Amino acid sequence: MTEERLPLAELLAKAGDGDFLRSVAEAVVQLLMETDVEGVIGAGRHERSCERTTYRNGYRDRTLDTRLGALQLRIPKLRQGSYFPPFLEPRRMSEKALVAVIQEAWVGGVSTRRVDDLVQAMGLAGISKSTVSKLCKDIDERVNAFLDRPLAGEWPYLWLDATYLKQREGGRIVSVAAIIAVAANTEGRREIVGLHIGPSEAETFWSTFLKSMLRRGLRGVKLVISDAHEGLKAAIRRVMGASWQRCRVHWMRNALAYVPKGQQSMVSAALRQAFIQPDRTGAAQTLRHVGDQLRAKWPKLGNFIDDSEADVLAHLDFPTQHRTKIHSTNPLERLNKEVKRRADVVGIFPNEGAIIRLIGAVLLEANDEWQLQHRYMQTEPMAELTPQMIDALPTQIATVAA
Repeated sequence: MTEERLPLAELLAKAGDGDFLRSVAEAVVQLLMETDVEGVIGAGRHERSCERTTYRNGYRDRTLDTRLGALQLRIPKLRQGSYFPPFLEPRRMSEKALVAVIQEAWVGGVSTRRVDDLVQAMGLAGISKSTVSKLCKDIDERVNAFLDRPLAGEWPYLWLDATYLKQREGGRIVSVAAIIAVAANTEGRREIVGLHIGPSEAETFWSTFLKSMLRRGLRGVKLVISDAHEGLKAAIRRVMGASWQRCRVHWMRNALAYVPKGQQSMVSAALRQAFIQPDRTGAAQTLRHVGDQLRAKWPKLGNFIDDSEADVLAHLDFPTQHRTKIHSTNPLERLNKEVKRRADVVGIFPNEGAIIRLIGAVLLEANDEWQLQHRYMQTEPMAELTPQMIDALPTQIATVAA
């Protein structure tokens, strides 16, 4: 190969009069790419060699964010094949999914002005339908394989939460629920085990979703944690036969809605006394006592406490070391925020498939990250029901049925 390469000093001279360290970094990285691409081609610049496999074909600009600032790089292009520097991470799959959804909306002519502006900013004007279809197919195959994968082992705890999105349907814009399911197994590890799109109030919707996870191998569920969606209780009783924990965070929010804003802090502090009790009996007694004290001033709040006591205290029938994890849907909060952040870029989804494509890609990446982390909760008591849990199950199931 030729030894005629631009020296580092000359590259620095070409980098301009900006920040010195950033200029050095840009020059070094550029030199690494130039050297690397020579190995890919099999010959240096302007070198004649029988080992040459292709020729250079200009550059494409790429920004690399570093601690020194944004480095402006020029990645070499090839006439045949492609070159991507190994030190740059390829675009994450969820970002590809976002691009695919935006492209699909734009090609279909159903995008909002906001999506159109983003498409132009991303330099996607004029993209062909065949290119969009190819990209969508690749992402769909990976997402569907993840969402339809078999589930092995026992999964004592199941969290369900809904994120509401806008979708075009039959010429109008409708609100749909994207239900995400997370479960913890007997080893104390959590995984994302399901995604379903539809109207969250309908019992048939919940039943269909729960049955689909059972067919994939979800078993051993002892407690389902969720908000109080219509139809969910009956679906849990008929499909799972498990206890139900009403999300304590949502329950508190619902309770405080009966109280004037200026007195919510006092009422909240009183209600929390029930949740610091060591067992369910003490918690129930405390909650009833607080409800009786508040009933005279806010009768609707008293009735709400009476009706929801069993639902919000269900987690106290389970091992003490698990209660901080299973009393609410908080384990899903960060996941939902990431889903909403990506979905807000799109605005209105063109169809259900686009929703599954984008959210499924986000969930796949999050699940991969979870598997690299430590166990989510202690494991020893999870494999078997305690005597207290066995005694409480008939009452819980009867409460759900009611």
